[in-house]
Amino acid sequence: MDNSRAIVVINAPQTARARGRPRAFARDKALYAAALTFWRLGYEGASIVDLTAAMGITAQSLYAAFGSKAALYEEALDAYQTSIGAYTARALAEEPTAIGAFVRILTESALEFTRSDQPKGCMISTATLACAEEHRPLALKVAALRSDTLAAFEARLERGIVQGDLEPDADTGALARFMGAIIQGMSVQAQDGASQSDLMQIVQIAQAELSRHGHRDRKATVPVIT
Repeated sequence: MDNSRAIVVINAPQTARARGRPRAFARDKALYAAALTFWRLGYEGASIVDLTAAMGITAQSLYAAFGSKAALYEEALDAYQTSIGAYTARALAEEPTAIGAFVRILTESALEFTRSDQPKGCMISTATLACAEEHRPLALKVAALRSDTLAAFEARLERGIVQGDLEPDADTGALARFMGAIIQGMSVQAQDGASQSDLMQIVQIAQAELSRHGHRDRKATVPVIT
């Protein structure tokens, strides 16, 4: 009897905790899981059931932490840009030449878009291209993110002219859109099953076009993929 009472005393606090407030979840980890789910299924395709299953939380916890599915999606887009998708901004800032920066972006895109441990392509390049009218604000946000990227591309190309990387008459607006179109196309092709090797062939052709606008023989090289 004494042992039985001891078991009751030991187990009682555990039972009481189970009926209390749910344990806090790791917000960053849950947000990353949500981003992968949206990336894989799209905004409209990802249901609350899909999201909560991936995040390991209840629907109540999702709404309490993020407010709504739309707000969760916006936060997931921002998290993607500052984590998985941050290589673009790093290349623009770190590479000493404009052509080198864009060849690096294309090369890293070929690697990232075909990784086996995440959805194919780019979450933002092809996100929310078409959606129901009630989700139009989200589509406009994603379009704005793509426009911001094009503006950053054009600014880096303009700096390339000033630094002597590109010919003075290079059409930076057209080249920026060319780069955006290549990256979006690579994203779609990766989703359709293109391999890393397939995408690297596109990188080499795009590099040749970029180099055609180069100045003073400052040419970038495509890294060897092993």
